Amino acid sequence: MTTVLTPASPLTAADRCDRCGAQAYLRVVLMSGGELLFCAHHGRKFEPELKKIAAEIQDETERLNASPASASDEER
Repeated sequence: MTTVLTPASPLTAADRCDRCGAQAYLRVVLMSGGELLFCAHHGRKFEPELKKIAAEIQDETERLNASPASASDEER
């Protein structure tokens, strides 16, 4: 059986963690076909178990350390 995954769209502020409701930075596509969204904290907490059941993990936690595009040079 071949599974074809479509490219995931970027996570937005409207995407919320399924565990606590905070902004989601990880999307976990399950081998069974569903998906879960997690904040960075819960993504790290559940990572070992998620890797066992995930077909794909979209990790956007690097955005937490990025400077906003509107930040001045002094703020970056």
